[in-house]
Amino acid sequence: LRMTQGSTTAMKGQNSSSVAEFVLLGFSNYPELQRQMFGAFLAIYLVTLTGNALIMSVILLDRSLHIPMYLFLQNLSVVETGFSTTVMPEMLVVLNTEKATISFGGCFAQMYFILLFGGTECFLLGAMAYDRFAAICHPLSYPVIMNKRVFMTLVTCSWLSGTMMTTLQTIWVFSFPYCGPNEINHISCETPAVLELACTDIFFFEIYAFTGTVLIILTPFVLILLSYIRILFSILKMPSTTGRQKAFSTCASHLTSVTLFYGMASMTYLQPKSKYSPDTKKLMSLAYSLLTPLLNPLIYSLRNKEMKRAVVKLWGRKVVLHTT
Repeated sequence: LRMTQGSTTAMKGQNSSSVAEFVLLGFSNYPELQRQMFGAFLAIYLVTLTGNALIMSVILLDRSLHIPMYLFLQNLSVVETGFSTTVMPEMLVVLNTEKATISFGGCFAQMYFILLFGGTECFLLGAMAYDRFAAICHPLSYPVIMNKRVFMTLVTCSWLSGTMMTTLQTIWVFSFPYCGPNEINHISCETPAVLELACTDIFFFEIYAFTGTVLIILTPFVLILLSYIRILFSILKMPSTTGRQKAFSTCASHLTSVTLFYGMASMTYLQPKSKYSPDTKKLMSLAYSLLTPLLNPLIYSLRNKEMKRAVVKLWGRKVVLHTT
């Protein structure tokens, strides 16, 4: 009886303590690769920042691009820059440090912004699909359908939807007790990895989180799917081949971006827990964190004639200013 009481007291004492900081393990199982990974990830991060900054600057400075299609793209670049900056600097620290720690508040902030930018991107991609639907299916009334007020409403709702979902989920995650161990076997403070350290039952939260994730991903996806079904029928009815090609080209970049984002997000967040090993989950999360922000500027700039024209024009203006 005494031993049982003593064990119970010890457990209560352990459970009453709280974790002040976490340790991000990252790829510590492969120390021989960390130097090469650091160099590669740093280069990718710098290219990502440069590409998205270029898109934001070009759209800001070229008034001919101040239309909903490109203003949505500008918001998307802000999201991609924010997402990459939330994950990559801490990841570089983890790769360059034997034991990388992150404070409880720092982990909260990182999780918050990962969810915020990820959720907002879902809704922005849905809004961009609606914009393409209005432009292709209703070209004559497009200025009325997608006026400034509608555009601002869609952008504001995208950010607000991401913010509300993020705030509720992050506060709920960090309301659980964390009494040790404090090692997060992941590259960042993503929700599933942090929850593995909670010393309480999280069954109801897991139901909420899975349901919420499905809704956050599927709601915009259904809007995208319905928009492109209507777009496809409208394009097939066009009499001229040139018109069909032009309509397809305006959608190609967005469709590529949607496929990349939803493919990566589904593999990362909608797979059963036991399907992949921790290292595989890290690689999928890393690909999601790296590839989408890196490739989106290339997708939109290389496939879009107006963006290429604007870049060339601004570059020519810069050269003229330097030579005069």
